[in-house]
Amino acid sequence: MTELFARPPAEVAPGAVHLPGRLTAEQQRGLLADCRRWALPPAGLRTVTMPRGGTMSVRQLSLGWHWYPYGYARTVVDGDGAPVKPFPPELGALAEQLVAEAGLPPAGAPYDVALINFYPAGARMGMHRDSDERSPAPVVSLSLGDSCVFRFGTPESRGRPWRDTELRSGDAFVFGAASRLAYHGVPRTRPGTAPAALGLTGRLNITLRVSGLSPAS
Repeated sequence: MTELFARPPAEVAPGAVHLPGRLTAEQQRGLLADCRRWALPPAGLRTVTMPRGGTMSVRQLSLGWHWYPYGYARTVVDGDGAPVKPFPPELGALAEQLVAEAGLPPAGAPYDVALINFYPAGARMGMHRDSDERSPAPVVSLSLGDSCVFRFGTPESRGRPWRDTELRSGDAFVFGAASRLAYHGVPRTRPGTAPAALGLTGRLNITLRVSGLSPAS
């Protein structure tokens, strides 16, 4: 859909930048096709169980390193036990480009982790910090499908103050520097708002990170 009014990049917090409409329709279709392929077993899309027994309403898969609460492994230790799928270099190159566009310092190490979350209607993500990495490199988030309310707070607590930003299909969001460990979450999605031509029901979020882990770990 063509925007009536352009949405310019916006700094949501120090070191946190929203890049609206950053992905073309072709890039979105390509990423969606990739996600559908990565979601197949082994090491495919799974439901995440938290240490206290609750389950996340999103479904998730990882590339490069497998994330589980609260660490990283080379195999799906909380699922089918299969080796994690490799991290595509083209995602790393895109992450580095978006960090530069956001005006943040370069990562200083290659991006090597992708967390892919699928939000069906009614799914949400509670306020949390991306703190399991051993690198301060910026986190890069890509949105496909339904729009969502993205809540971005501070590194100090899950509570206010926070700022809500609507993320639409094709948007990117980069956070690093003073906001690298800020709490953030998705209190709700907006079902039915995905571009019709994309062919996706629900929302996909692709989060790119630098693990800071040794390949031999």
